[in-house]
Amino acid sequence: MIKYLGSKRVLVPRLVELVTGLEGARSFLDVFSGTSRVGHAMKEAGLRVRANDHNAYAHVLAQCYVAADREQLEQPALRLLDELRALPPRPGYVTETFCERARYFQPKNGARIDAIRDRIEQLALPPELRAVMLVSLMEAADRVDSTTGVQMAYLKQWAPRAHKDLELRLPRILPGAGDAHCLDALDLVRAHEADVVYLDPPYNQHKYVGNYHVWETLVRWDAPEAYGVAQKRIDCKTRRSPFNSKRQIVPAMEALIRAVRARWLLVSFSNEGYISREEMLGLLAARGPVEVLEIAHERYVGAKIGIYNPRGEKVGRVGHLKNVEYLFRVRCG
Repeated sequence: MIKYLGSKRVLVPRLVELVTGLEGARSFLDVFSGTSRVGHAMKEAGLRVRANDHNAYAHVLAQCYVAADREQLEQPALRLLDELRALPPRPGYVTETFCERARYFQPKNGARIDAIRDRIEQLALPPELRAVMLVSLMEAADRVDSTTGVQMAYLKQWAPRAHKDLELRLPRILPGAGDAHCLDALDLVRAHEADVVYLDPPYNQHKYVGNYHVWETLVRWDAPEAYGVAQKRIDCKTRRSPFNSKRQIVPAMEALIRAVRARWLLVSFSNEGYISREEMLGLLAARGPVEVLEIAHERYVGAKIGIYNPRGEKVGRVGHLKNVEYLFRVRCG
């Protein structure tokens, strides 16, 4: 899966153990699915999973890793991958924007990304097969990028992996069906219930569409106007979430918690977030008894490296190297 700030990779085994041990836990609703790493693990553990995210790239990841059925899609996906691998490179938007104006990829790989993405668009594939192809391309590009894992900037010197050739692989899709949605979180929980509802919202000012704007453009394939050194999509300036606002996050979270229909509610939240541990306990207590686990983990590599200005000069200093992830569990009354 792609490198991702906020990924629950290190927490997934604990989450799976926790969820599968809950009384009556057969269905799982992931409201802010991101990479779908959690939903994928819950599907593999035997739960019926519904995943949701309002970003286009995350929705495609959910279609691939939660909704797609390997038994139906594996063979057609393998045939399509053979066709896409054979395409000659053809420079286009990705090459111009992310290889020449910016330096996320070597031009040789940018031209292959352009050719493959154009062909996927031409094929007019069924949604889940299309998602598998797009995720294969996204993950192939991620393996040859030159970033620390977020697309707010790229490395001053090429990362060693950036010199490798783009290689399409079949994503690790699972047998069985699931559901993937691209809805506002509040609309989702009002429309769908589950035995376990999992909330892992944005928690501070950093917007995921800005951190992963290259993937958003790769999926939307809309050739947007781009700005700045990072060549972000222009709509990164205007797309807003109340969970990225210190003023709006508490009422947004309160409304979401109140609307959830579930036996069990799980919430992941960082100690770097706009809601404190005690505030979150207070919000959740309205739904039932609350337990909380605290899990320490390393900060992402970019935070360890520090912040640099456009001239490559280090500005500021690293404040801390570890975060605490709070995992709240509520038995809803």
